[in-house]
Amino acid sequence: MSLGAIITTTNPLNTPREIAKQIADSKPLFAFTTPQLVPKLTESNSNLPIILIDDHDSIKAQSIIVTTLSEMMKEPSGSRVRERVNMDDTATLLYSSGTTGASKGVVSSHRNLIAMVQTIIGRFNEDREHKFICTVPMFHIYGLALFATGLLASGSTIIVLSKFEIHEMLSTIERYRATDLHLVPPILVALINGADQIRSKYDLSSLQTVVCGGAPLSKEVIEGFMEKYQTLRILQGYGLTESTGVGASTDTLEESRRYGTAGLLTSSMEAKIVDPESGKALPVNQTGELWLRGPSIMKGYFLNTEATSTTLDSEGWLRTGDLCYIDDDGFIFVVDRLKELIKYKGYQVPPAELEALLLTHEEISDAAVIPFPDKEAGQFPMAYVVRKAGSNLSESAVMDFVARQAAPYKRIRRVAFIGAIPKNPSGKILRKDLIKLATTKL
Repeated sequence: MSLGAIITTTNPLNTPREIAKQIADSKPLFAFTTPQLVPKLTESNSNLPIILIDDHDSIKAQSIIVTTLSEMMKEPSGSRVRERVNMDDTATLLYSSGTTGASKGVVSSHRNLIAMVQTIIGRFNEDREHKFICTVPMFHIYGLALFATGLLASGSTIIVLSKFEIHEMLSTIERYRATDLHLVPPILVALINGADQIRSKYDLSSLQTVVCGGAPLSKEVIEGFMEKYQTLRILQGYGLTESTGVGASTDTLEESRRYGTAGLLTSSMEAKIVDPESGKALPVNQTGELWLRGPSIMKGYFLNTEATSTTLDSEGWLRTGDLCYIDDDGFIFVVDRLKELIKYKGYQVPPAELEALLLTHEEISDAAVIPFPDKEAGQFPMAYVVRKAGSNLSESAVMDFVARQAAPYKRIRRVAFIGAIPKNPSGKILRKDLIKLATTKL
């Protein structure tokens, strides 16, 4: 990026078809990849020139591979012209579904990234040595903003895992005496559920702080973690690809004990809660869509003026698509995604509220709630539930559990048991996948 290049990243788990779609949209000039992923690029029929990140003699001969990163890093001969980079020039093109619809290229400038880096440096400015374990993917804003740029700029040590595997993560903490661990909620839940075995097998005494992003943590999850790992403090964060990962955070244990909060607004950011119907700003403690404005807000969506205009207004406010409220002390609480509300006979039912309730059941390890179509009600809440090992929890028991603790219009009226809840790399539930699964036989 310092050379003036624009970076677009893709998930290595993507299919050749998905990679081809991103290539067609972003129009890159060449690709950096590993030998293992060369077949996916060749199968995408992109004909992109490839630069290998590591040497691999057996495939270097392929005409599509032009050089390797190690060759490029050798001392250049002669003089070279360096492109002048300005603050408002585009730096990255990461892909996000935004508030709704298909994946779109998020155009972030060097100014956006500098603002993000400054936020991270300000957050981790304690007078102690930091050793961070990177468990999140760097093709995603969480990993790219935090680990590939922000924490490096703070002078911290970063230990990178090639892929996430919980026992490898734990042994790495022990081996390198890591102090800080960044997670998404599913990993945190796994640490709670396996706490006894984990503590008996691994020495995690060096660990001081766990930071969780991707979704707000419920009171039960926070208290469960603190009960199992009493020497650790747990912090939370909130951000979007469109805000370069910046938004809000809890920076002290006391703040994290504001159960359900995403934290206080980042110092460089403005926020307001807006009524989705009228567009009017709402006072404290009233729920509406969270709008953000600040130096880390994206320039817009790549070659998509319609999506840009519906997400960014003329004054630079970003419509996040998140239903939130801000309390009297300035803490932001994420209620749900605006487009994910279930409409039951005109009543609005936030899936996240029912999911938090289901996670309090002693025999449920994870859960997701989706809208299920109904001729009479329009939609009703359906739950996908992951039982804990050894549980024989029934559908009726799940529905009765919710019915005892929720208003009649919020009751779960259909239950399916599943091995794991599908989620994206930042921990958000892939509701569209579950809706498709639930409705394919209708």
